[in-house]
This record gives sequence, C-alpha cells and structure tokens, in this order.
Amino acid sequence: MELTGKVVVVTGASMGIGEAIARLFVRQGASVVLLSRDSSRAEAARSRVGFLERTAAFSCDIRYSEEIDRVLGLTLHHFQRIDVWINNAGHGLLDSMSQMDIAACHKMFETNFFGAVTAMQKVIPIMGQQGGGTIINISSVAGHIPLPFHAAYSATKFALNAIGKAARVELKKDGIHVLTVCPGYVRTAFGENAIRGHELKKVRPNSVRGISPERVARATLRGYMNRKREIIVPWTMHVPVKLYQLFPGLVEWAMGGMAK
Repeated sequence: MELTGKVVVVTGASMGIGEAIARLFVRQGASVVLLSRDSSRAEAARSRVGFLERTAAFSCDIRYSEEIDRVLGLTLHHFQRIDVWINNAGHGLLDSMSQMDIAACHKMFETNFFGAVTAMQKVIPIMGQQGGGTIINISSVAGHIPLPFHAAYSATKFALNAIGKAARVELKKDGIHVLTVCPGYVRTAFGENAIRGHELKKVRPNSVRGISPERVARATLRGYMNRKREIIVPWTMHVPVKLYQLFPGLVEWAMGGMAK
C-alpha cells in the first residue's frame, strides 16, 4: 500500500508516539492532520514535523463528539478525503484499584476508549463512501496483560483491543481495515502526564529502558502497509503476552514481585 496522496489523521499528535507517527507518515508522502487538545501544541508539533504544505493542525478533545465533527469537517475541507484515522490520544492513571478516584477512571475511559470509539463511528461512513480506508488504534501490551496499579488503564486498552478486532471483522466487507498496535514500554512522557493517585507503584524491570516512539511509528507503518490485524512492538513482548495466555499464575507471581 502506498501512502503518497493519502490523507492521515492522528489524534494525540502533539508529542511522543503521535508526533512520531505523523512525521513518518508525512515523509512517506501522506498529507497528515495533527490533532491535540491544545491547538498551540498541535501547531508546534506540525512545525517540528515539517512539510507544511501537506500538514494541518487542529485542536480536538475526542471526549466531545462535536469536536470530532468539527475536525472531520475541517479535514474534508482541506484535503477532501480521509484514508487513515489513527486513534492515539490517551493518558494513564497510576493507582491501585481500591484507592483510585472513580471520577478520574471515568475521565480516562472517556478519552482512551469512548473517544476512540466515537471517532471510529464518525469516520466509518466517510470511509465507506470513499470505498475504503484504515483505522489504526494505538493500544498497549497492557491490553493483553493487566498491570497491577495500572488496572484501570489496562482496562481501557483491553476494551480498545476487543472493539477494534471485532470491528475489523464487521468492516471488512466495506473495504475498511482495522489495525491494533500494542507497544510495550515506550520512552515518552506518559508517566509524567498520567493522573497520579495514592498508591504509586510500578511493575517494570529496572533493566527495561523502553523503546523509542520512532520505533512504534515504524511498526505502525509496517502494520498499515501489510494490512496486519495486530502489531506488538518490540517483538520480544510476544513472549510475556504468550506466557500470560498459557501460564497466568506465573506472570502474576512475577509482577507481584516487581511491584514497588
């Protein structure tokens, strides 16, 4: 699949994985729309990405349906079509299940899950009228392995994995492909931007540095080009995912020992 002439929309594109995806896709010839809740941050990312003649930046809080409608209209006005929609916007909640603030949990679901689902529902008719398109959901390995003290965040990603994979089957007849991307640990400001609760413990080996956002972007591009169902990056994360499927007790024991 070629990207030249394609129109790609990326939510949460002002930094990290979203910005890296926008930069890579535009370098491959696509026109890219960068979305962020803060319009100034979206414009700053657009400047860093470059190719200003083939990019646009708009503010959009995907928790609100009317904001998604607005950026859809602006994108169609500027570029006439939408070939790829990438749901990347999201944040974390660091706390135990018993202590976490339920309002903060609701807020995270509104962004990580319901915002992505609303965007999918709104872009599907557009892609259907065009004869096809691709929806890419940036999820997480935490959508395969529930992480202690990140339980609610994992729940948003489990839900996103499920709805994306089911939608893939439903939408195939319409020429709309759905790809789920599940990164492991990534070196971004995710932890700094997460809502921090009462029990701040992490489940992560000290030896794991994490991969770069650019590596996630490259994996996303490969998954798009090859019409993959799911991409887990780095490839080494296939091991714990499979271990959890086969020996959940062993993985839970190991995570319990790492929690600190």
